[in-house]
Amino acid sequence: MAVTIAILKESHAGETRVAATPDTVKKWTGAGHTVRVQSGAGLSASVSDEAYAAAGATTTGTTTETLDGADIVLKVRPPQSSEIAALKSGASVIAQLDAYRDKDALNGLAAANANAYAMEFVPRITRAQVMDVLSSQANLAGYRAVIEAAAAYGKAFPMMMTAAGTVAPAKAFIMGVGVAGLQAIATARRLGAVVTATDVRPATKEQVESLGGKFIAVEDEEFRNAQTAGGYAKEMSAEYKTKQAELITSHIGKQDIVITTALIPGRAAPILVTKEQVASMKPGSIIIDLAAPQGGNVEGCVADQVVDVNGVRIIGFSNIAATIATDASALYARNLQAFVGLLIDKEGNLAPDYEDEILKASLVTQGGAVVHPNLKG
Repeated sequence: MAVTIAILKESHAGETRVAATPDTVKKWTGAGHTVRVQSGAGLSASVSDEAYAAAGATTTGTTTETLDGADIVLKVRPPQSSEIAALKSGASVIAQLDAYRDKDALNGLAAANANAYAMEFVPRITRAQVMDVLSSQANLAGYRAVIEAAAAYGKAFPMMMTAAGTVAPAKAFIMGVGVAGLQAIATARRLGAVVTATDVRPATKEQVESLGGKFIAVEDEEFRNAQTAGGYAKEMSAEYKTKQAELITSHIGKQDIVITTALIPGRAAPILVTKEQVASMKPGSIIIDLAAPQGGNVEGCVADQVVDVNGVRIIGFSNIAATIATDASALYARNLQAFVGLLIDKEGNLAPDYEDEILKASLVTQGGAVVHPNLKG
């Protein structure tokens, strides 16, 4: 029995990504499924309606037409109320739902009797690596952060020796060595910067050094136990934060570029750079804050704005992956393709196994209620 899959045009301001590409559409249509793509859904990611049609999809004009009877709905961002209203009862909605913060969408999906899956909740286990949206998008975010920093910085990144004199290399400091941070380190090194990095997780020290960076941290007992079983950073004690702040303060004033990437799921972003530390930096220095949508790692950061503090520019990105939409969409679409494979059985029926650990971890609404244990109430 064929499944109908709907791809909506993103309605959030500034969102340029799309949830499917012609390659992923072709996989589904080749298996006998019906795919509807809302007209213009891929244009900002350089994918035309004609490319989707060539892959076997039907292009539709309105949200209602796209969602009519759809079994599976794929999006990048949470659905708007008008989109939720057009869902059929029992439809499976898969997106980055921002479930901790976007309660309106969450409650709306529950009221619409949707089976909603939050892609940011996919567990970081080996079997789910191909579905790991956080990693696929963070990898590009780390790369793009360095490119944005290089564009904003008024000097060159690499050392240059010329007849007129020598240009000193830029000094780049990466704060938070997750997927985004590691890619930022690698990219800054490729551009010729002298790179240092810090993180509260002890396992990252070797990773930083393997990429040619120098690790900066207070390496005490708390530091050695600062990582959860799931690989996330724990929030540190006030005492550790004080010691780390002293070390960072002495280091950060010498840096030209600072990129912050630290996030804690379900919590406000931790402050890594204080106003005093910003003030210690040289005029012309650049700070890129990738945690801006969750309050920012830098005091004074404002999402999607450039804040000038005595010549030091703080640039806050709420959706930096959208600035590299074609590649970000291609990776995200493959994440979704793999996830959809868990919902459809070998005969082509919609038959999710709710005991599957990946589906169980990412399912947030079902049967008219919010069902995820971290979101109830």
